[in-house]
Amino acid sequence: MSEQMLSAHLSPEQRKASLRKYPAVPEICVVTGGTGFVGARLVEMLVERGAKKVRCLDIVPPPPNAWIHPRIEYVVGDVCDAATLDKLVAGADCVWHNAAAVGPFHPKKLYFKVNYEGSLNVLRACKKAGVRKLVMSSSPSTRFDGSDVDGLTEAQMPPLPQRRYLQTYAETKAMGEKAVTDACCSELLTCAVAPHQVYGPRDNLFLPNLLEAAGTGRLRIFGKGKNRICFTHVDNYAHGLIIAERALVDMSSPAAGQFYIVTDAETHPHKEGYLIFWETLDEAAVAMGFKSLWKKTHLPLWLLWSLAYVCELIGWLMGITLKLNRFNVKVLIMHRWFDVSAAKHDLGFEPIVPFDDGWKDTLEWFKRNWLPTFDPHASITGLSTKTQDKIDVQAAGTGRAAKKNK
Repeated sequence: MSEQMLSAHLSPEQRKASLRKYPAVPEICVVTGGTGFVGARLVEMLVERGAKKVRCLDIVPPPPNAWIHPRIEYVVGDVCDAATLDKLVAGADCVWHNAAAVGPFHPKKLYFKVNYEGSLNVLRACKKAGVRKLVMSSSPSTRFDGSDVDGLTEAQMPPLPQRRYLQTYAETKAMGEKAVTDACCSELLTCAVAPHQVYGPRDNLFLPNLLEAAGTGRLRIFGKGKNRICFTHVDNYAHGLIIAERALVDMSSPAAGQFYIVTDAETHPHKEGYLIFWETLDEAAVAMGFKSLWKKTHLPLWLLWSLAYVCELIGWLMGITLKLNRFNVKVLIMHRWFDVSAAKHDLGFEPIVPFDDGWKDTLEWFKRNWLPTFDPHASITGLSTKTQDKIDVQAAGTGRAAKKNK
């Protein structure tokens, strides 16, 4: 695809990666959750790589920065609505199931409706329509048990189902993923692919919330601040999802019914495949003109755990969402990085955007697009405005679909 035919909303690094040559993709593609951060980029990349039609389902209308292209069909609807899904997947060569209630801040019932029941609905619709391939977007948190993940492979982590999960999001994503991968058969080939800590231009969850906390002066380094984690550029993740479809040839394919993690791999500052989380986050804060986190007092872990319990109690009593909770403390102090050799071997995965280039490009995008809208008086409760807006719409829309299908 020529540069003139790319979306005008791409960053310089995304445009550079998009101009390379890639294998062809299926002609008729379907993406659920297709206007979200990851879904939108996946839709764009499928078009860039030759898809003749990409049907894109989301609970919210396409945002102002959505790519309006004749080969993209935007559908406002719900994965909990059977009729919508039947029409959506009819004639599709492959379905990429990205729709999810993401993160730790949704109403509990919404996680089960979207992440589990929604996945069952997509699976049913694919079987009914005779769709040949289904690739699910999953999460490494489905395998987290509270211990450090320090360079582990997928096979070295706990298998599904686990006896307990660190949060409802992880539990329901695990339920949905297991249903999809267990259903893999010669008539419907399936697999699941997960990123870790997705970042990039147009991110509306990870960086906006952490940068807001840094900019308001509330964010402090947790403990010593030396925990190792890995990031996944949104283009690298969308690339991993796309090539997973090609890896599903038949039931003898290594990818059939399997789970993979893709990251920025050896392009991280530490070539083993990780970075130091608080050092990297501090780069982002300083790039926005905020005070360095290292110049502020670190928060000791005993205090953090105590505050997290208190915040959860206050949130429960007052019916509000506080950003400090036990799950957030845990994930911000533990090691979380992975050996992605399985994805490299079975899927042929390699990062198409190196971490250094992607991170610099992302920070430039945030300086131009996020910083001018930053509110230095943002509340300690709740989430960044754009994040909360989608949660509210998602909860309302899913509730309507559930009543309709009764």
